[in-house]
Amino acid sequence: MADNPGTEIEFEIHHSQSRVPDAERGRMLQAPGFGQVFTDHMITLRWSAEKGWHDGKLEPYGPFTFDPATAVFHYGQELFEGMKAYRQDSGSVVMFRPRANAARFNSGCRRMAMPELPEETFIRALELLVSADRDWIPDGEGQSLYLRPFMIATQRGLGVNHPSSEYLFSVIASPSGAYFGASKAVKVWLSEDYTRAALGGTGAVKCGGNYAGAFAAQQQAVDKGCDQVVWLDAATHEWVEEMGGMNLYFVYGSGDSARVMTPSLTGSLLPGVTRDSLLKLGPKLGIPAEEGRISVAQWREGCASGEITEVFACGTAAVISPVGSVLGASGGWTIGSGEPGPVSERLKAELVGIQNGHKPDPFGWVHKVA
Repeated sequence: MADNPGTEIEFEIHHSQSRVPDAERGRMLQAPGFGQVFTDHMITLRWSAEKGWHDGKLEPYGPFTFDPATAVFHYGQELFEGMKAYRQDSGSVVMFRPRANAARFNSGCRRMAMPELPEETFIRALELLVSADRDWIPDGEGQSLYLRPFMIATQRGLGVNHPSSEYLFSVIASPSGAYFGASKAVKVWLSEDYTRAALGGTGAVKCGGNYAGAFAAQQQAVDKGCDQVVWLDAATHEWVEEMGGMNLYFVYGSGDSARVMTPSLTGSLLPGVTRDSLLKLGPKLGIPAEEGRISVAQWREGCASGEITEVFACGTAAVISPVGSVLGASGGWTIGSGEPGPVSERLKAELVGIQNGHKPDPFGWVHKVA
């Protein structure tokens, strides 16, 4: 369901006539939280079986109006991405690896039977919004402009045996502070009652159903005194997969002998952009990085023996979030000292340094917008 990739899709520009005043915006940027404050504009672009992609706009941020029978409300045909724009020390405004997000978005479109969006159109939509709302990009440590591209099925009707014939693509933006707080080590709950995804399902796609289905398990984790849930494989609940909506990494050894491993992509795990970045960045820093698999028993035994020295989760929102302790139905254990470790802190500093322009970018990951 892809349009001709050579077809240029135009966007009309309709700037908001009621932008948030400078003083009010400055106050909002002092403590934006995560996903609570939104910028002056948004991108909209529509698709239909008859017209393909059309009616692209940069327009004032505001609500949508849909018929109660709109397909997305009933069958959940939708997906989204998450990425960030940064204000570097030089004053430049940049995005981090937007083409990787464009590729993952289209992979998700194929799985969800939705029309693919030409990569250049995806990038152009992001550039237009970031440029229009660049004054919303905070410049504090650990802060950024979070970008949320998403697509929803908009056909009116309750027919369930075919995908929608109409879609809306949109991008909104939200100034963002630190996700979990400053390098706080989190406590995680091993979920044996719930499953995030199974082989052949939608685990590799950023679709809302994955997250809605996770809320009960996350609430269980909180009820057990934990910050986050860790997902295990659907078949045996033996093999470790992800933490909440983030990928996991395990650190073996320390100092010059340290290496990191992340669970392999089996089709039920999300192929995180931060995960992929760390697989490439680690070896550049002399930290071997590989994909593999680890069971709950191996995780516990590795921590008891000292072989596993750190564990951390990674994703766009938090970048890297250290894991300090684990709890499950059969008991719990502490990872290393229970505090953030030197390997996770070094990887985070290097990656954030590339994003913010403090460190060289040997991979060409930074995409300049303005």
